[in-house]
Amino acid sequence: MADQRTPSDVLERFLRYVQVDTPSSDAHADQTPSTPEQFDLAHVLADELHELGAEDVAVSEHAYVTAHVPASPGAEHLPALGLIAHIDTTEAAPGRGVKPHIVHYAGGDLICGEHAGTLVAIGPDKLPVLDGLVGEDLVCSDGTTLLGADDKAGVAEIMALVARLAAHPELPHPRLGICFCPDEEIGHGAALLDLEAFGCTYAYTVDGGPIGELEWECFNACEVTVTFQGYSIHPGDAKNRMVNAANLFCAFHALLPAAMRPEHTEGYEGFIHLLGVSATCERACARYIVRDHDAGLFEEKIALMERAAAFLNAELDTERVRVEVRREYRNMAEVVSDHPELIERAKEAFTAAGVEPRVLPIRGGTDGAQLSFRGLPCPNLSTGGFAFHGVNEFIPVSSLEAMVDVLEELVARFA
Repeated sequence: MADQRTPSDVLERFLRYVQVDTPSSDAHADQTPSTPEQFDLAHVLADELHELGAEDVAVSEHAYVTAHVPASPGAEHLPALGLIAHIDTTEAAPGRGVKPHIVHYAGGDLICGEHAGTLVAIGPDKLPVLDGLVGEDLVCSDGTTLLGADDKAGVAEIMALVARLAAHPELPHPRLGICFCPDEEIGHGAALLDLEAFGCTYAYTVDGGPIGELEWECFNACEVTVTFQGYSIHPGDAKNRMVNAANLFCAFHALLPAAMRPEHTEGYEGFIHLLGVSATCERACARYIVRDHDAGLFEEKIALMERAAAFLNAELDTERVRVEVRREYRNMAEVVSDHPELIERAKEAFTAAGVEPRVLPIRGGTDGAQLSFRGLPCPNLSTGGFAFHGVNEFIPVSSLEAMVDVLEELVARFA
């Protein structure tokens, strides 16, 4: 089909979408969406889907955008295929007021902008892949915010495919379910997607990194909150009486092996990551995330934290350290491994679009993890972006275009 493809409008869409503020917020994780701004992009996308002739277009009370694209002639009887991306961006870096621009990269440091009088740049010493991008046009922010390619690149690529199919309905494809989800960045993801109404037999998320990535394994994941109850008394009268909660936290953290921190792990190695801590003499609270691809090693990491708390409590002869575990998602390989055809068709689609597929484990999670365990097998595809969750984030224009071609090839393989 390569000779039938026409240029897409993916770049124009991406530049527009990233300028709509949609950061999610862990502080409001008890509501979906966690920030009202996510509705702004949801309604933009719904309006555009209507204009492109999609059916059943809806924005739910939780900011899920869903729609269906009718099958091409002759493919109406085939199972429906879902394409999914998320509309929120992380709160790990400033995400409001994104000002995208295109940098023609000539080598050396990639300078995306300036902040507080200092150039915001990243070089091949920290990101060696830059050496292979010399001569490319790269979309960056102005250096004061993240870009939002995670995952507005995926949103733009799916929307550009829908536009291409609307202009060329003869391109082969089954009925497509389109879904854009809120709050993926804080672990909610597709938990509230109505799968019966979505009506798909299988799906793909478009939420990966550099072009060609194909992922069907992810972490098992949980969040661990550890609280420390101290006993505060005037320090001049504290001997054998004061229990400093801040010091309890330090003792607890020291019992967790430094080798398990994310900065010392890669590939299939899991980690225990301290997200943040607040501490006074009277009380301290630390938030961790625990990740591992192997379910057994994942449970061992949780047990290690519980043993550390039990050790300190035994030393104090009272319970002053408490561990609470909130499980988030499981390794979707447990489900997707039963559907090897999803991986093979994706590989074929990448290759047909001139992109070398690279099967990798996700050192994180996607909406596909939750969806797979809810009965919708859902591998993950690349978007083309780099350096997510920071002000150095960027995406090559060529990758945006290539992923639309990949998606065209992919849907054809289900027709």
